[in-house]
Amino acid sequence: MDTEAVLALIRDVADEVVVPRFRELADDDVGEKGPGDLVTVADREAEELLTQALAAAYPAALVLGEEATSQDDGLLARYRAADHAFTIDPVDGTKNFVKGSKDHAVMVAEVRDGVTVRSWIWQPQHRAAYVAELGAGAWRDGTRLTRPPLGDALRGVTSRRSWIGRTLGTLRALELTWVCCGIDYPKLVEGDSDYALYARSNPWDHAPGSLLLTEAGGYVGDLDGAVYRPQAEPPAGLVAAADRATYDLVSGLLPPGSGS
Repeated sequence: MDTEAVLALIRDVADEVVVPRFRELADDDVGEKGPGDLVTVADREAEELLTQALAAAYPAALVLGEEATSQDDGLLARYRAADHAFTIDPVDGTKNFVKGSKDHAVMVAEVRDGVTVRSWIWQPQHRAAYVAELGAGAWRDGTRLTRPPLGDALRGVTSRRSWIGRTLGTLRALELTWVCCGIDYPKLVEGDSDYALYARSNPWDHAPGSLLLTEAGGYVGDLDGAVYRPQAEPPAGLVAAADRATYDLVSGLLPPGSGS
């Protein structure tokens, strides 16, 4: 499938099973995979449809879905060993979705030989499509994206709620992310924030946005300076930044043991 065909697939699936459930979820449409880890009927149905379509188009590729991973203990290990794979986050920002916030997304990424080569982020309520291809740039709705220049005071966001309000050196206090990587990374690319600190590095969360950001001039790496690789063993934390210099500055200001 070419890049536009995959995007059309994602849009169609979202319009079929995600959009009709927005602000229409019944109590029994929402469950938990673990304490506070929500899943909805829209997550499950969207992942099933996307998995079926990608598996049919790419029978030799492994498809890693967030919801399937919670049911199959060996799937993540097989993904890390795969030469060709796709990741699916059927409803990124599920808590936002359940609360009725428009800040959620459907995300897919393609990985070959350990490197993310294509990614798609579709924000169904904002009707915005973000697409990236390795070496070919980052795009929103057909317009090429370039990270705007930094302002005088770097704005940092974090998924670690215990870090909200903390300062790194003389940088301004950290704020909460948009609680959805499918919103966070586009916000980074478009200049609404300058860096983000993450505690977790699930490939379905970070593979799509990390390619979008790096293709727009940004940098995503672990706390030790290594570039983010979605099939690598998960690092203790991630820093996503507007550029390499910002990444170096922020990671250098993190206190020892920040990844724990």
